Amino acid sequence: MNFKKLVCVAVVAVLPLLAFGCGSTATKSEQPLKVGVTAGPHAEIMEVVQKVAAKQGLKVKVVEFNDYIQPNVALNQGDIDANSFQHVPYLENMIKDRKYELVSVAKTVIFPMGIYSKKIKDLKALPNNSIFAMPNDPTNGSRALLLLQREGLIKLKPGIGIKASVADIIENPKKIKFKELDAALIPRSLEDADAAAVNTNYAMTAGLQPKKDSLVIEDANSPYVCVIAVQTKNKDNPQIKKLIAAYHSAEVKKFIDDKYKGAIVAGW
Repeated sequence: MNFKKLVCVAVVAVLPLLAFGCGSTATKSEQPLKVGVTAGPHAEIMEVVQKVAAKQGLKVKVVEFNDYIQPNVALNQGDIDANSFQHVPYLENMIKDRKYELVSVAKTVIFPMGIYSKKIKDLKALPNNSIFAMPNDPTNGSRALLLLQREGLIKLKPGIGIKASVADIIENPKKIKFKELDAALIPRSLEDADAAAVNTNYAMTAGLQPKKDSLVIEDANSPYVCVIAVQTKNKDNPQIKKLIAAYHSAEVKKFIDDKYKGAIVAGW
């Protein structure tokens, strides 16, 4: 769960009091659980989770962001109680780089990254000296490079894996030029690039159909499964456990299967 945001201007201003915070005259049980999501499928799925959770007595407030950075900033600061938008490698990278006290508590969905183009129909036909647009965050950038390597267009340093960057390319026979952009902006840059790696949520928001429109796409064995993250101190909170149960419900899985038809799949 792939893709510096993809990708991004935060829409968050001043957020309300925390569900786990003090200073409110309401009890904690009466306060809604604030869950951060990115615009698009994550928000759509969480709206279904919200309805399921309500039936179980849990109030969920969905807080929408337009980038990949701010949901973790808000969570670490305690402005939201959980977020659901990122895959494990991205979360681990943020924890390492920013010393966040965050932890993954449940798997959600997998958004397979695809490579798209408005200039070629087959990735093998990518011309020499072509421009390839890719996410500028380290995790999704490496994801794009691994996909190119899988297709035989580049070769990376042995064993570099999900930590790969453009600097780790040791063979580039087509002399591809890499243009690193905020992930959310990449779909709008397809006219200016020969090909581009686009995270599925941004592809769908831009009207692209991953299975139909991508030249190549990650398979279901992708390690980039998305997760629900919380502050470490709240990982055992009963409200969080209710949120997970609602997300992992049959109703939510059916929505994912029916709505996205395999472009996004349940990861639990």
